[in-house]
Amino acid sequence: MRFSVSAAARWVMLLCCTTALPFSIGAQTVSPPDDPHLWLEEVQGERALAWARERNTQSQAVLEAVPGFAQTRAKLLEVLDNRDQIPYISRRGEHVWNFWKDATNKRGLWRRTTLAEYRKPQPQWETLLDVDALGKAENENWVWAGADCLAPDYTRCLLSLSRGGADATVIREFDLATHTFVQDGFALPEAKSRMQWKDASTVLVSTDFGPGSMTKSGYARIVKAWTRGTPLTDARMVFEALESDVSAYASVDRTPGFERVVVGRSTDFFNTEEFLLQGTALKRLDKPSDAALLWRRDWAFLQLRSDYSVGDKTYKAGTLLGIRFDAWLGGDKNFDVLFEPTATRSIARGGVKLTRDNVLLSILDNVAGRVEELSYQKGHWVRRAVDAPFPGTLSVGGLHDPFVKDDPLANSYFLNYADFMTPDSLYLGQAGSDKRELLKSRPRFYDADGMRAEQQFAISKDGTKVPYFVVWPKGAKADGTNPTVLYGYGGYQISELPRYSGEYGVAWHAKGGVLVVTNIRGGGEFGPTWHTSATKSNKQRSYDDFAAVAEDLIARKITGPKHLGIYGGSNGGLLVGAVMVQRPELFGAVVCAVPLLDMRRYHMLLAGNSWMAEYGNPDIPEEWEWIKPYSPYQNVKAGVRYPKVLFTTSTRDDRVHPAHARKMVARMLEQGHKDVLYYENMEGGHGGAADNSQRAQLQALRLAFLWSALK
Repeated sequence: MRFSVSAAARWVMLLCCTTALPFSIGAQTVSPPDDPHLWLEEVQGERALAWARERNTQSQAVLEAVPGFAQTRAKLLEVLDNRDQIPYISRRGEHVWNFWKDATNKRGLWRRTTLAEYRKPQPQWETLLDVDALGKAENENWVWAGADCLAPDYTRCLLSLSRGGADATVIREFDLATHTFVQDGFALPEAKSRMQWKDASTVLVSTDFGPGSMTKSGYARIVKAWTRGTPLTDARMVFEALESDVSAYASVDRTPGFERVVVGRSTDFFNTEEFLLQGTALKRLDKPSDAALLWRRDWAFLQLRSDYSVGDKTYKAGTLLGIRFDAWLGGDKNFDVLFEPTATRSIARGGVKLTRDNVLLSILDNVAGRVEELSYQKGHWVRRAVDAPFPGTLSVGGLHDPFVKDDPLANSYFLNYADFMTPDSLYLGQAGSDKRELLKSRPRFYDADGMRAEQQFAISKDGTKVPYFVVWPKGAKADGTNPTVLYGYGGYQISELPRYSGEYGVAWHAKGGVLVVTNIRGGGEFGPTWHTSATKSNKQRSYDDFAAVAEDLIARKITGPKHLGIYGGSNGGLLVGAVMVQRPELFGAVVCAVPLLDMRRYHMLLAGNSWMAEYGNPDIPEEWEWIKPYSPYQNVKAGVRYPKVLFTTSTRDDRVHPAHARKMVARMLEQGHKDVLYYENMEGGHGGAADNSQRAQLQALRLAFLWSALK
């Protein structure tokens, strides 16, 4: 599918930045008097890495000795490497494209085939790039990070490759005719970069151009036009953001007859200012700063995150508006309403997709997926509910390529369905019809007979009803003794939806473990207001909601405190860290992955400066008063009995600094807490693992820890 979306919308959770350094005087590191562990912020510091390796050795010795560890790791790897997994695809021209990893291809194959071939049980693929072979040839630990290919021929692509899984990438031009990198083609060294085609001879690039070219958050703040055959230093300035902004960006739409370039600045994580590039002039787009802008051909769409008043009309947060692009550009604000939320219905995050003639909406209805189609007919939008599986998770994606003449797939789309016990199924659908072709389905990795999933509601501290899902293993009873993992995230309007997990199936449910997935405030399960109700001064609500679910599980005798473990990563790592120090009596174990924990300095570490719209600015005394009560690093205390805890992170995580976990462990050990384990993968980026082998090892360590602590 070829349509355009505001770059700001694609940047949500793309959090990366430069390496933070400790305070220093000359060659000596000086730590503030209240933080003796600042030296652990030196990502590649010899002393810090030695400390991490020592902790790894200790933790692996403990966890790999848990009975069944090797078998669990093998089962997890078998799931991850299974060759019958769905090879998810995107469409470009006459081909569908996929990136694939398995036991043989640990770092993966970039490949393509035709849709007709893809329909077969065992398609024949054309391999375009073998990342394992490339890494071996170049002596680099390359991890695939994506490709941007130039239409309509799709013979030249800009490939992004990461060292060890970091967000920083190397970008190099690749020739699909020869399957080789283009000598003297477009290329950028490792940086937090974005580069996209404007035409065959020009790219728009945002990268580290040298001193003054990056924001305080560590992203590029300059967009330049770079002409083939000229040095990068000669690239022409197109747009410049402020140093205090999060980033500058550009979006290029090359749809014939509707060519557009939109540039913009992310003023914070949720707000943007955007401009249409007209020659060398910039035309400001009149939209609410926090609204996501999408467009297709002659239509513009605004997805609202807050109420929007136009004349005597007020559109509610979560509404989707449509208008003719040129009319809107000329000042018209006579919007069509394509979707209006209710208390229980919202558009899923990323849930607006487009075919040539249709808008496809993925809707959450009490945290269950539905799909609607809209088409513009005789002057108004016509809505049609798609008859699709329910009540799990549905996602859709259009297939139209405007560069294909008389495109037979112009109004076709992929639809994927899954729930907690139903493996994913990928269908090919056609707008206007409920008939679908099953293309691929995921294997059943475990026996779900006798299992069940249910939705429950807890009452939070302020009276808010908070939904959560319980996945019961076969034969489990509500007797208060079930080993239970309680998972949550609660931030950035990210929803936690029903999904099939072969990993939990073979390594947790098969042993008798219960899984609970929460829909706490800060997420997007009920639209943008569900998110904003737990940001900044109200962030504590996320933690109150999570604790309320734990209390409800105990009250229902689904589990008991000594059998209840909690798990979260990134913002979810902050969640479980905060709840651990606030309500330690509720839990028997905690897995805290790639977390934020030092909220006094989070905005100084890597991309942390870009997240202040979520948490607040700790340098402002009033805002630090919001943050201080839940910041785990500042609130952990000696003499308090905390649950057993395992912290995991990655040296190559250039999104959330590994020092958060490092320093928390150092402080807890210093305070005399004994049941503290730590594991730092030396690769992996923010995902924690660079390949399936590393992921199986990491997940086996976590599950071994939880099972041994909670059984």
